[in-house]
Amino acid sequence: MFEILKSFETKYGYLKKKGLTIEGLAIVDVKKKKHVIKISRPLIFDNRLIPKRFEGLDVKTNIKLSADMPVEFDVDRSQPDWHKKQYIWAPERFEKYVDRCEKEIKDQLNSPQITKLEILDALCFGNFEEHKQKSIQLIKEGKLPAYCEN
Repeated sequence: MFEILKSFETKYGYLKKKGLTIEGLAIVDVKKKKHVIKISRPLIFDNRLIPKRFEGLDVKTNIKLSADMPVEFDVDRSQPDWHKKQYIWAPERFEKYVDRCEKEIKDQLNSPQITKLEILDALCFGNFEEHKQKSIQLIKEGKLPAYCEN
């Protein structure tokens, strides 16, 4: 298992310069003994560079929350159960953010030719449309709150 993590670090360690943090191995299901490679990254990061799976393990990605998050992602996390009222990673938030800051994001990604949809894919877990459809489904199932403007 640790060999897989070492191999992952060897292959994707260069992304640390772009803000990637390789946190290590984690167990997400104790009964099934399901392990994942756990990583975190800043909001502005090309998530398409990271695989969803690596040598048989899922790669679990978290976005690093910071005090200086863009206004589109500014939710009051101090309230108990805030996540039941507002989904911080709602697709609409990504769309509004890219609409407002497209040029700055292109500059930060060092990719002046990237399209709006490619930016959304890069920021939004690798596939924006997939994230959007999954979010819609989870809202229908009552597992996520519907998006509403702050």
